[in-house]
Amino acid sequence: MQAAGVIVLRPVRRCALLPRLSQANRQLSVSTGATTTDVPVVTPLPAKSSLKMRACQLHCYGDIDELQFTDKLKLPQIRNSHECLVRVRATTVNPIDLAMLRGYGSTLLSMLRCRPGEDIEFPMTLGREFCGELVQKGMGVDNAELQLGTRVWGVVPVSQTSGAHADFVVVPASCLAPAPVELDDSEAASVLYAGLTAWSGLYLTGGLGGVCGATTTSGGGANKRVLVLGGSGGVGTLAIQILKSQGVQVLATCSEDAVEMVRCLGADHVVDYSNPVAMEELCNYAPYDIVLDCAGQGGQHAGDLKYDFRQYITFSSPLLANIDKQGLGLGALKNVSDLLQTNVKAAQRGGLVKWGYFYPAAHGIKFLQRLVERRKLMPLIDSTFEFGVLPKAYERLKGGHLRGKTVVKL
Repeated sequence: MQAAGVIVLRPVRRCALLPRLSQANRQLSVSTGATTTDVPVVTPLPAKSSLKMRACQLHCYGDIDELQFTDKLKLPQIRNSHECLVRVRATTVNPIDLAMLRGYGSTLLSMLRCRPGEDIEFPMTLGREFCGELVQKGMGVDNAELQLGTRVWGVVPVSQTSGAHADFVVVPASCLAPAPVELDDSEAASVLYAGLTAWSGLYLTGGLGGVCGATTTSGGGANKRVLVLGGSGGVGTLAIQILKSQGVQVLATCSEDAVEMVRCLGADHVVDYSNPVAMEELCNYAPYDIVLDCAGQGGQHAGDLKYDFRQYITFSSPLLANIDKQGLGLGALKNVSDLLQTNVKAAQRGGLVKWGYFYPAAHGIKFLQRLVERRKLMPLIDSTFEFGVLPKAYERLKGGHLRGKTVVKL
């Protein structure tokens, strides 16, 4: 075990990158014709004779060429008193969309998606996050902030077959909140999925803020030390900003060409992962309270690390993949076996290996909203596409090495 001596990192002043990012993001979205200070206006739904919408649907699992565009789809219906119908203005393509396109998680998730008596989950509309306008709500929605015409941001639970890659989407009211005026539509659509993933990994799985951090909007973690693997991706960039807003000492890894960008997000020490000498420097700052794997390394990587940690949290768990391959029963046993094996292998570093996950908690959304309002959180946008060329957005994501989110405007 390495000595647990405290190393005080030199304070890093957040450079002017975030304001520039906000300006650059807006330049990518000028065609929307809206500003973040516009007064919300209730836009009436089309007449019943024309209740059709555009959507990009999946009728079978496969590659990007399986995506099918339609403009004759019926609007989704509110089936529960606590649901809301939102007119989508902007959405994103996330790695989970690309994975689900190929069938990732289909064995377990199809059980959640299919209604009683049905065993068909298609057609499916992907898209996990959005910004738009609230146009209808169920009688049980009592949140005073959710008035018709409100500009909202939200997420779509993975158990739904109807996602945000469409003109309209229905989601539970708990997955919605008024969109921060500090962000335009493209920026607001780029926060919640990756942001809630990072928040859940740190505060639910990692317990960074204790019980209060997991159950309230209090956050926490001051003076803790966290290493973010993959600090330049969608989850990594938001994780760094969340951590710095809470007074956490942050170290991060990324590719050489992203080092300056990650440093400007507030990371106290940034390392090029392709430089062996620089990677050795991470040993000087150990032990880490959390090593947050946003780079897809997986739990097996924890045992190969040369520095000590208390928790290694990865968002690349084999949970759904094991069930896809071996079925629900054997897959569950395989998951237990994999988790035990990775923890045994990592025991030499004195910490636990855990699996992080996306969780659409209302207080998590509120936590992120407050950070945006305090200008402590700003999403990075890699590229923006019009809805009519949505497959190109998937191709951009598939190409890898993104510096932020892939946005789609409707």
